[in-house]
Amino acid sequence: MLKIGITGGIGSGKTIVCRIFALLGVPIYDSDFRAKWVMHHDQWLRQELVKTFGEKAYTPGGDLDRPYLASLVFNQPAKLALLNSLVHPRVKDDFTNWVAAHQNYPYILKEAALMYESNAYKQVTKVITVSAPLEIRITRVLQRDAHRQPAEVQAIIDKQLPEEERQQRADYIIYNDDQQPVIPQVLALHQKLLDLNRQSASVSR
Repeated sequence: MLKIGITGGIGSGKTIVCRIFALLGVPIYDSDFRAKWVMHHDQWLRQELVKTFGEKAYTPGGDLDRPYLASLVFNQPAKLALLNSLVHPRVKDDFTNWVAAHQNYPYILKEAALMYESNAYKQVTKVITVSAPLEIRITRVLQRDAHRQPAEVQAIIDKQLPEEERQQRADYIIYNDDQQPVIPQVLALHQKLLDLNRQSASVSR
């Protein structure tokens, strides 16, 4: 089974691309969702987050207070690094366990916005990046998240890998630029990955 990463800057449309892959029967590991799940259910991690960031890391009802944590680490590189050092290893273990439960598929996708920044690319064999022009990405985010301001979106983009570097490091690029249809690109790449799986299986026999 091949482990394929899929990434893209905010507003690139990688979630929509993942939905198309999912309709083709490809299992998707949503790193952001699973990170939330791990931070909520992993008792060791809960204790460490409370110890490090205080009781307010979780609401009185026991839910993770993401806005509170985000406010603590935003523009605070040392605190962000500390948070990541606690969370990323546990999410890495969660991904390993998830992969073990999906061994019967030709390939799986690991969706991660910070594929390279978090070193998640080291857990996959190939990486897809979903690409879109900066102006389109900002417009999409502002339409999707009415509470955000342009400066806030730009600040998020500035903290992510530059688009040019993301494309250079990727093995495959899907262009979601409102000019090239996305579905044919996904279908073609899906077939390519199925063929790659068959080739890998033949070599291993």
